[in-house]
Amino acid sequence: MYGEPEKRSSRHTGAVVDRDRDPGVVRDRRSDGDPWAARWDAEAVREEVLGGRPLVVVDRCTSALRTGYTGPSAVAALRPALAIGCYAAWDPALADLVVAAEDRTRVRSVAERHGWPRRVRHEAARHLLKLDRPPVVVTGGADLRLDELTGPGSTAASIDPGVRVTLESKPLLDDLLRAAGVPVVSRVRSVHVDRLPSPAELRRAVGTERVVVQAGGPGGSGTVIVSGEGDMGRAARLLGPYRVAAYVDGWPVAITALSVPDGRGGVRVYADRPAHLTTGVAEPSAGPVSAAGADWSRPWPAPAAALLIECAERVALWAWRRYGAAGMFGLDALLTPDERIYLTALRWRRQRRDEVEAANQQAVGLPPFVLGQLAVMLGRPVGWLGDAAEFNQLTLLRATQPGGPFAVRLRLAEGPPARMAGGQGSGVYRLDRDGRARWVRRAAHAAQAACDDGEFLLADLPGPAVACHPGADLGTLEGVTGGGTRPFHGPASVSPFTRAILSAVSDLLVPWSRP
Repeated sequence: MYGEPEKRSSRHTGAVVDRDRDPGVVRDRRSDGDPWAARWDAEAVREEVLGGRPLVVVDRCTSALRTGYTGPSAVAALRPALAIGCYAAWDPALADLVVAAEDRTRVRSVAERHGWPRRVRHEAARHLLKLDRPPVVVTGGADLRLDELTGPGSTAASIDPGVRVTLESKPLLDDLLRAAGVPVVSRVRSVHVDRLPSPAELRRAVGTERVVVQAGGPGGSGTVIVSGEGDMGRAARLLGPYRVAAYVDGWPVAITALSVPDGRGGVRVYADRPAHLTTGVAEPSAGPVSAAGADWSRPWPAPAAALLIECAERVALWAWRRYGAAGMFGLDALLTPDERIYLTALRWRRQRRDEVEAANQQAVGLPPFVLGQLAVMLGRPVGWLGDAAEFNQLTLLRATQPGGPFAVRLRLAEGPPARMAGGQGSGVYRLDRDGRARWVRRAAHAAQAACDDGEFLLADLPGPAVACHPGADLGTLEGVTGGGTRPFHGPASVSPFTRAILSAVSDLLVPWSRP
């Protein structure tokens, strides 16, 4: 129905396992530095973590987990046996088998972004039947119905959906934070209401002129900032009950953490370097491409980073005691100009920004957190992360220093349908003297682009025959910087570096016309 999926052969690292070390850690004969820092044996990991079972990814991007099996500290066993999704992948980001909706539809749009599962389920089922063992399934979406795409016998690498709905419920956030013992200084003043009163009553309830109305759980039904009567219509269209919170002026930030059962009734919590987020920036001078993303390269004030890590630890410990929940999760927050932290959301799942965030773990010679997520969900030991307190102290130290990865989501913001006629697909590019994007080489990992030398990675680009409608994903701009390159200047402002690339990507687009 969708044509034959792309195929590739499996890869191996050529390393040997030392059974006296942690499971899966290997010594690489080629390493010039710390021989235990960076190499992992595919077969050891597949046996120790996956138990020999095939790995299946169900994600909008069929290249999901690519950071784990390409680039530094690559874990070959993280290359999926089957990837099911909306957007096609590219070499070297290909899974062994790929089923992508856009290979048939040749369309990217908002509707396709949300409706792709129904287009691939029959083709996916056909290939799932060919697997020799029930798969382990990884997903990046909160609203995917995995049972429709993965069949009986599969094991979802995520917590119980009902528990996740509770943990991610926006109206319940404040109760959860109080129960977890999150410091009062990190909680925004808010109220829970079943029906929305007038703006004046909302302002009195939380004490600010502008208020934030949130509703929904995983996948969310939305967030609306209410400044006056004109905003109440949009807020009322959200499905209640509602969390109404005081508006806080700050830079959106986020942290990803991994909680691991310690075998003694508790959990160890490993926190990664937090990110600064930027959402929905459109640059008219740069063409019809909008930008949003995450930046892990910007230095943090130590007290704010330490408090965010502490909040993640408290939430993880409470979620384990209350629900037995462990694994990867994220906390969203606001960092104010006076360096205070206010928590705004909890997301108990792997998120799409974690694709590039994994480069933080690889930078210190460790595999991505997603490998730990797999181990936790399958009841396997996670021996490679060491002492959690030491890990988090290193995270705090690195957070205060410049340098790290970044990811910028690119979308077609406006105008008629277009297609990507220029370039040579996903890979490393650089700008020429005229500001045009010139293809350099194939790549699939942010660290393979020397951003401080002018290179950048464009990932998950549409093919030249794919029609992109307004609101469609055009891919991501990625890289790793030592601090000399900044993707964003603020929570709603891109840097000249990013603006120039947005303009270059716009130049690759031409109007699409029906064949």
